[in-house]
Amino acid sequence: MSENEKNSKNFIEEIIDEDLKTGKYSTVHTRFPPEPNGYLHIGHAKSICLNFGLAEKYNGKCNLRFDDTNPSKEEEEYVNSIIEDIKWLGFDWQERLFFTSDYFDQLYEYALILIKKGKAYVDSLTYEEIKEYRGKPIEPGKESPFRNRSIEENLDLFERMKNGEFAEGDYVLRAKIDMSSPNMNLRDPIMYRIKHETHHRTGNKWCIYPMYDWAHGQSDSIEGISHSICTLEFENHRPLYNWFLDELGIHHPRQIEFARLNLNYTIMSKRKLLELVEGKYVNGWDDPRMPTLSGMRRRGYTPESIRNFADKVGVAKRDSISDVALLEFSLREDLNKRAERRLAVLRPLKIVISNYPENKVEYLDAVNNPENEKAGKRKIPFSRELYIEQGDFQEEPHKKFYRLAPGREVRLRFAYIIKCEEVVKNSEGIIEKLICSYDPDTKSGSGTSNKKVKGTIHWVSAEHSVNAEVRLYDRLFTVENPAGDKEKDFKEFLNPKSLEILNNCKLEPELSEAKIGQYFQFERTGYFVLDSKDSKKDNLVFNRTVSLRDTWAKISRK
Repeated sequence: MSENEKNSKNFIEEIIDEDLKTGKYSTVHTRFPPEPNGYLHIGHAKSICLNFGLAEKYNGKCNLRFDDTNPSKEEEEYVNSIIEDIKWLGFDWQERLFFTSDYFDQLYEYALILIKKGKAYVDSLTYEEIKEYRGKPIEPGKESPFRNRSIEENLDLFERMKNGEFAEGDYVLRAKIDMSSPNMNLRDPIMYRIKHETHHRTGNKWCIYPMYDWAHGQSDSIEGISHSICTLEFENHRPLYNWFLDELGIHHPRQIEFARLNLNYTIMSKRKLLELVEGKYVNGWDDPRMPTLSGMRRRGYTPESIRNFADKVGVAKRDSISDVALLEFSLREDLNKRAERRLAVLRPLKIVISNYPENKVEYLDAVNNPENEKAGKRKIPFSRELYIEQGDFQEEPHKKFYRLAPGREVRLRFAYIIKCEEVVKNSEGIIEKLICSYDPDTKSGSGTSNKKVKGTIHWVSAEHSVNAEVRLYDRLFTVENPAGDKEKDFKEFLNPKSLEILNNCKLEPELSEAKIGQYFQFERTGYFVLDSKDSKKDNLVFNRTVSLRDTWAKISRK
């Protein structure tokens, strides 16, 4: 291994290298263990890329395992969405799709082993009493009066818990560790609680369900995981993870923690995201303003841009906040290479070229992508009546305005130089159309004229244009840390301009054949995709994925 390769490795890879070198593990086997209680978001993407990426790098395996231990919050809808998201990112778990519920029987048998060893007991304290007895980090807890029940009584009560003889909250099963430990997680943590809920996979077979800390390590062990990669909040849980495995004497994976992904201008809490959905502040989990992978996919993010972003952020040991501008940069970098260019006028203003023949139509050559010669060219129709952007005309132009104005000339992209001759207004003084003239010797690419103008604008032929609805999406929050103000609810920082809907937009005819999953750059405007939910053949709806430039950088500098 070269010095550069060694230095380029993150700390997890260095640990894995050492484990392989010493023979602690012979292969690398990771897992991604989402809870099916919500949709995956961009933060999960970092963990997905890391776990599947490590397995790929070391020619190992990565499992997809659903941590389905809380039936009151889990739904099949979430399972299906998570599977779709991971596949979309480009990762494959092959035949290794598992559920913690697959191991409920084995976990129950493991619990019996601990009870028989005197390392677990059934407690009758209420949840409030258990919390009180645990004490505080700076002072020891207090042992439950039921801590020293006999093994026989514990076995009997635990079986009756399983058989549904008791109400929720009557009993819990706890590990017997150390109520005076400075690590609160070791103060007799709960292993099982009673829940009379129907599970989405096991139905009504079980009345007791394992806690995550109990199910996590044992599930890793059953699957033969070598390295259990977790986020930093589980660092203090690692001693408990190790304690369970050591007491059972079973295969012992190594838990390693890394810093989770935090993004400015973004909420990552599932609870808060659910609040936005249920409060109808957004239009569902896949709203293109949401940081969910389904929302980002609908907005037009590419899986490559997300994976590249995860690489750029890297793997760290300390929490930090990443700039969403870096995510948007990764997106623009990818789309610039793949998105075909198209002409689209979002706020149309009609112009009539008075000296252009009324019934004439020219088909001009337009480059599909200047970054990719293989994308070739297309033909776009040019006629007497066109649409341009309202913002590309000023009746009284300011000093640095180089686009169209009365008596001024401007070049039409791929076409001719035109001059504004007359402004036509209605009775209310609103501009209805512009009367222009064109110079036939200035056709783009013809080489017949040396005339120069300072501005170039886009346009579409009025006769051939396609109508569409265009949704301009922007960041969902106006501040960098929406959840950071203790005095205000995070919803107070929602961006009122996060969605602007434009109707009657005029697009070049080529866009009538656009397909879901195609990426386009509307010239001078931004990157766009068809909306995968609402767009129909006779009612086109385009979503803006991202603007051409970072407009928020100017705001943050002010």
